[in-house]
Amino acid sequence: MVTREDDEPAGPAVPPTPALAVAAVARRLGVAPATLRTWDRRYGLGPSEHSAGAHRRYSTVDVERLLVMRRLTLDGVAPAESARIALATDVTAGSPAHSHDGVPTTPTTVVDAALAGDVVGCARLLTIDDGADVALWWTGLVEPVIAALARRTVVDPPGVDAVAAVHAGALAALREHPVPRTGTRRPVVLVLVAPREARPLVAHALAGALAAQGVDARIVGGPVGPHHAVELTAMTRARAVVTIGQRVDVDLEVVDRLAHEQPDLAQFVMVPDGAADAVPLGRSVHRARTFTGLLHEVLAVATSGGEP
Repeated sequence: MVTREDDEPAGPAVPPTPALAVAAVARRLGVAPATLRTWDRRYGLGPSEHSAGAHRRYSTVDVERLLVMRRLTLDGVAPAESARIALATDVTAGSPAHSHDGVPTTPTTVVDAALAGDVVGCARLLTIDDGADVALWWTGLVEPVIAALARRTVVDPPGVDAVAAVHAGALAALREHPVPRTGTRRPVVLVLVAPREARPLVAHALAGALAAQGVDARIVGGPVGPHHAVELTAMTRARAVVTIGQRVDVDLEVVDRLAHEQPDLAQFVMVPDGAADAVPLGRSVHRARTFTGLLHEVLAVATSGGEP
């Protein structure tokens, strides 16, 4: 079902991806309308379409550029630089806002399919198009879907689980996304999950984004103690190790042991802010606060073979 803004002129045919007014875009991005007007005035990131009555509307491409802008500013990039990158980004080729069977793929359409228990539809909407940016797919589509579902209270019949449907669709998309093959040995990065925690979907997204950049990223399953972790990194000749935890009482004994046994091995840790004090920071151990920042730092080490 397609919804309209109150001031959008009615007509017999509703476009599959209607242009949006500033208020609707502000709600979608989670920013104030005044912020959008500032980005338009200062950086040229404004609406490109006009409707009856001279109302300026944001097209799908406009919104995708704004999503890039918002994501970069949240990651700490200066607004002027964020705008430059957003304007230079090819959001038509790599954007998650594509369509399947005439249905536009947006966080809202994925959430609707998940809440309806439509596992097949969810998987179809989450498909990663050829040539698409896996990181942009994650931060621009899947993360907003997960966040939206986390804010909802639902009463499901047996066998319907919206979060499980999204996880299944995202895993299928990553599994089917082609990985570039080279004639040389690809650098290895191990992705670990903190002990006694379920494997989060972000671990697969990170491994998929690394694999798309030519890295042999592997998610380590099952219990991994400190001694076993040291053996694994030596056996695989890993360039870097990423440890992901989602609890505030996260167990990072493995990170500490690796830092002592292999002080030249780059380690990256992503945990909640409440667990920041548990990270044994040092010359080889770094805490990542965002998915994009983590991906870029790991790629820098993996592809160069040096220190971050």
